[in-house]
Formats: sequence, structure tokens, C-alpha cells
Amino acid sequence: MKQGAQDSATAAGGGIAPAWPGGGTPRVPRQPQPDRARREADAPPPGDARGEHTHGERPPARPAVHRPSVRGQVLDALRAALVTGELEPGEVYSAPALGERFGVSATPVREAMQQLALEGAVEVVPNRGFRVVERDARELAELAEVRALIEIPVVLRLARTVPVERWARLRPLAEATVRAASAGCRVSYAEADRAFHRALLALSGNEQLVRIADDLHRRTQWSRPGTTPRSARTALLADAAEHGALLDALIARDTDAVQDLLRKHYGDTGRRNGDIGRRDQGEGR
Repeated sequence: MKQGAQDSATAAGGGIAPAWPGGGTPRVPRQPQPDRARREADAPPPGDARGEHTHGERPPARPAVHRPSVRGQVLDALRAALVTGELEPGEVYSAPALGERFGVSATPVREAMQQLALEGAVEVVPNRGFRVVERDARELAELAEVRALIEIPVVLRLARTVPVERWARLRPLAEATVRAASAGCRVSYAEADRAFHRALLALSGNEQLVRIADDLHRRTQWSRPGTTPRSARTALLADAAEHGALLDALIARDTDAVQDLLRKHYGDTGRRNGDIGRRDQGEGR
């Protein structure tokens, strides 16, 4: 996106600022200057200056100072903007321009964008900024297929070994996805959906599996051009309903139903996206 378009969008109340958690224009507290922070850290407590504690007494412990992670907040906001489509696929965004919108310096924005580049969400454009990666239907279908290859065998194994009561504990997470889908909030649904799948796979005890699967899952949640709010909400509701049905089958220890639901949840969506991608390519010839 050109700089002029970015400025006009910001002035009109658009841009990605609404994606900041809590809404509104983000304002991150400035960090203390290094010299001042060092002087404050080295200064003795007031009791030392007045001689109010004896030589053998220990001075009162200082409370730990917890400052918010500016980079982390910016990263969360950028991820939300990717999900909603406010960061448009194919457009180039500069760190200084985004930093001005967020009310922070370009450094935390640049660091957050570098993390998104590692995740495959953006790519570096030398001397310009970062371009949001465009994902077509074929790539989404391939990601869905990889998720299915990783997750379906694991869940089927867990279906035979995990106690029923542990499946029941996941019910609140499944219900959270339904509420988010009903509200039509893609950002909230993305978080609730991944939380459910992380908890599901965490029962395997394999942290690397959970991390890799979550990364793949995140990549499938980025917005695609042409998606309308109504179609997105319909898809979210259908996806959320499958979470509850899957838990019902797991609690009933109905492994055949579990397998069918998993194939529908992963495989059918991947094949359907693949068909759309092939049709689009055929129309483009």
C-alpha cells in the first residue's frame, strides 16, 4: 500500500488500528531512558539515606518491575490484522508507517514483522518494508493436507487411550469456539479454534508436535480476498460445530465416528480448496 493511501486510511478511521487488543488507537507507554533507569536501580532505598535500619538488618526487598512487551503487543495486533484482512495480501507496509499508527517506534514493529516473516505471513522487501504473502486456494489445500497427515493419526491413537473425563474437560474450549463463531469475530474465533486444537494435541505429551501443528494451523487462518462476512461466519459456525461432535465421539469411544469427523474437519476442506484452486487456474488460462 502506498504511503498516501495509508495516511488517508488512518485519517478516515480505517487501517489496522482497530485490530489492537481492546480496540481504539494503541498507545504503548514509553520505556524509561537507560541512564535514568540505571540511576534509579543504583540508588539506595530511602532507609539507607536516613540510617533507619541497623547494620545487621536486610533492606526491604524491591518489588519486581514488569513492563509490557511492546513487541508482543504489536505482534498480536499484526496477527489480528492478518486474520481480518486489514493487512491486505500483496500490499507492502513499512515499519515506520505502522509504528506511527501504533504510537510506537519502528523498532518493535520491525521485530514483530521479522517474526511474521519466519512464520511465512510476510516477506521482506528490501528498502521498502514487508509484503503480506498472498495465499491461493491450492496452498491452503496443501496446508490442510499436511495438518491432516500430522494430527489425524495422533488423535485416533489418543481416542483409544485417553480417559473419558479428560475429553470432557475440553468441552469449555469447544463451546468457546461456538460463541466466537456466533459473534462472527474472526480474530476471536482464530484464537479459540487454535486453543481447542492445542489442548487436544497436548494430551499426546509431545510439545514439538503441538508447536508445529499450531504453526500450520495459524497459517490456514489468514484472510483470503473475496471472503464476505456472511460466508466467513457460516464457515466458522460449521467448523465450530465439528469440535463438539468430535468430543461427543471421543467421549463415546466411537473411533469410527472420530475418524470420519477428523477426515471431514481436515481432509474434506483441503480437497474442496484444492478443487477451487484448480478451477481458478483453469479459468485463468
